[in-house]
Amino acid sequence: MSLVGELSCFLGLQIKQRSEGMFISLEKYAKNLVKKFGVDQSQHKRTLAATHAKITKDMVGTEVDHKLYKSMIESLLYLTASRPDIAYVVGICALYQSDPRTSHLSVVKQIIKYVHGTTDFGILYSYDTSSELVGYCDAD
Repeated sequence: MSLVGELSCFLGLQIKQRSEGMFISLEKYAKNLVKKFGVDQSQHKRTLAATHAKITKDMVGTEVDHKLYKSMIESLLYLTASRPDIAYVVGICALYQSDPRTSHLSVVKQIIKYVHGTTDFGILYSYDTSSELVGYCDAD
C-alpha cells in the first residue's frame, strides 16, 4: 500500500473531505442512472412519490417488462447506500419485482425523476463526536 493523498473515490462513492466532516455521495452514478433510463430529458420531480397514492399489489393493471423493472430497482437499491431518503419507497417497490404493473413502473419512474433533481444529495459524516440524533420533517 502507498499513500497517494486524500481519499476522493472508493467503490464508486465520491468522497469529499470538508472541515465539518466527510461527505459521501453517488452523484456520478445517479446521473448515469437517470441517463440510462431515459429520464434525463424530462422535468425532475420535487417529491419522491405522490403522497395520495398507495403502492399496493395491482392485479388489473397492464404487466410491464420484468427485466426493465428489476434493472431499475437494482440500480436504485445500490443508490440507497448514500441516499437514505429513497430507501423506504425503493424497498416497497422492490416487493413487486415478481409481477410488476404499470402502476409500479410509474412510481419507480417518479423516484428516478426525483433522483434527477437531487443528484448532489448524499450523507455527511460529521467529525463531531456528540451522539445527538437530529431529524427534520415537513408536516405539510
